[in-house]
Amino acid sequence: MTPNESRSPLEVCREEMSMHASVAEVLRQGERTVPELAEALGAPVPEVMIWLMGMRRYGLVIESAEPNEDEYFTYRLADATEVQAP
Repeated sequence: MTPNESRSPLEVCREEMSMHASVAEVLRQGERTVPELAEALGAPVPEVMIWLMGMRRYGLVIESAEPNEDEYFTYRLADATEVQAP
């Protein structure tokens, strides 16, 4: 796939559960923004956003309260006391 090609949202969503482990592995190294996660994963930003929002929905990641200096929110893995059922 070339950088200008995009996959269907259904195709991206099918990968969501399997991508949680990859996203978590990157976040174990520290907080990241969506563009930083996309770069680390070698995936397009819109796809990473879908996977990350799924993890957020399930309480697996926590979004920072305030954006950083570049106006991006950072994300980190939730610890066991912060994980809540959807």
